[in-house]
Amino acid sequence: MARRVRQGKYTLIHPEKYNGNPNNVRYMSSWELNFHKFLDNNKNILEWSSEEIKIPYLKPTTGRVHMYLPDYWVKYVTTNGELVEEIIEVKPDKETRAPRGTGKNKKTQLYEQLTWAVNDAKWKAAELYCKTKNIKFRIITEKHLFK
Repeated sequence: MARRVRQGKYTLIHPEKYNGNPNNVRYMSSWELNFHKFLDNNKNILEWSSEEIKIPYLKPTTGRVHMYLPDYWVKYVTTNGELVEEIIEVKPDKETRAPRGTGKNKKTQLYEQLTWAVNDAKWKAAELYCKTKNIKFRIITEKHLFK
């Protein structure tokens, strides 16, 4: 039986912190739902949004410009009192590096290589975007979410 991915709309506890349409905050996984809750309820998070920023990138599988909507934009205060803006992507750890391709059938290898190529193109575009705006870019995995 296939595992069902948890998706839905999130109801904000602190809509004043959300930078975007507070009536249309979606989550595409249980990981994103948990991160929404963390951002919404953390007193150090001043503002945040989910999939509200559009970053153009060249998709290697089509050769065309597409729009990348990073999972999060966050403005927060660190424990040292520093104000930080950051774009954050939530991904499984195995998708954050090039696949090895060993011990898998050809179809799985191809899928993983294509996924990596697209993600890598998105993240390079995000890093450039962030550099021009003087903000940070970070990828968060289950290793970070479930500590």
